[in-house]
Amino acid sequence: MRILRAAEYRSMPWKNGGGVTTEIVVSPPGAGLDDFDWRVSMARVEGSGPFSGFAGVDRTLALLEGEGMVLDIAGRPPVEITKASDPLTFPADVPTQATLIAGPIIDLNVMTRRARATHTVERLLISAPTEIQAETDETLILCVDGELSVAGAAPMQLGPLDALLLGAQAPELHLDPVRPARLFVIRIDRIAGND
Repeated sequence: MRILRAAEYRSMPWKNGGGVTTEIVVSPPGAGLDDFDWRVSMARVEGSGPFSGFAGVDRTLALLEGEGMVLDIAGRPPVEITKASDPLTFPADVPTQATLIAGPIIDLNVMTRRARATHTVERLLISAPTEIQAETDETLILCVDGELSVAGAAPMQLGPLDALLLGAQAPELHLDPVRPARLFVIRIDRIAGND
């Protein structure tokens, strides 16, 4: 189990140079945009425009802040992403255009290289003690807002945009919201032969 503090995330330009992304965690550690197995990041989107393309990668987007955006993904009808929307999964290697609904946003971006890993993203709002099981090779819990107390041998607090990374053998996690918290649970499984 590893705690990731928002103040320690690293920022870098988008692949297409159109903005800045804040990397929460990447595997393997230190991997770049062309050689990661999986990556979780946040991006501030200031204006409408095309998404960066990533060959052989699947991505999931969810809204963290702002009014939202409409995504035009090649071969699909346009889809609106707001705070109320379920996370949206789509191939990162098809042309995708974003149109902002009303001003800048911050989105959550989860990417896995198709030949190496798969992922799921679940949004939760918790106001009572909650248990989360580490059912996959890696489980990342991102506290978007609110505050969580994490029970364990060394109890810890998760504040806004802090995250907790759990391995496959992690015990069941007990989360107690100090105040109601919105969080995302990201589960990543490695594909056999790519350990």
